Amino acid sequence: MLEWIIFDLDDTLYPRENGLMHEVGRRIQLWLEQHLNLSEEEAAILRHRYFRQYGTTLGGLVAEHQVNTHDYLVFVHAMRIEDYVKPQPALGAMLGHIPLRKAIYTNATTDYTWRVTAALGVAEHFERVIGIEEVGLRNKPYLDAFERALALLGAQGPECIMVEDSARNLEPAKAMGLTTILISAENGAGEADYVVRNVLEVEQVVTALLCQ
Repeated sequence: MLEWIIFDLDDTLYPRENGLMHEVGRRIQLWLEQHLNLSEEEAAILRHRYFRQYGTTLGGLVAEHQVNTHDYLVFVHAMRIEDYVKPQPALGAMLGHIPLRKAIYTNATTDYTWRVTAALGVAEHFERVIGIEEVGLRNKPYLDAFERALALLGAQGPECIMVEDSARNLEPAKAMGLTTILISAENGAGEADYVVRNVLEVEQVVTALLCQ
């Protein structure tokens, strides 16, 4: 029986066109240049390799370097959220219509996540936020990262729906028995159970699932 709906944060609860993730990426790039003494080109190449190999830049830094991960996370998320994210009443209404417990599971930090949800005007809808530090810096798409997240919720896979903009990140969720919803402009992208074009379409999928 479904009990939880779990949302990713960045590029899921808000559209990527608002520029917030571009700013996060810019700050990651700057951190690599400054702390690893890399050129702009070298830092870009390293970011690409780390994303491909580990899923995130932080995953690569943890695996291959000794860095202050807390300082890194604070730096890359230290922007004024309100410059990019505006209140979304339609999103709040949609979340209010879904009769499931709601959580966010993200590779970002909980502090940043609550700041974003506050800027969106939807923080009150979420019972729990699980960020990268709560799962021991083990990022999506690793299976054990999802296992740690569900353990923190006290939930089993079949009790949960996972909503993500990354098909890669949904693979372990599906393997654990979660119902997966991918937000993508490409119909049929990945191996998700359902594909929608934007987060507001999630409600109709959940309504149909609860009627089964």
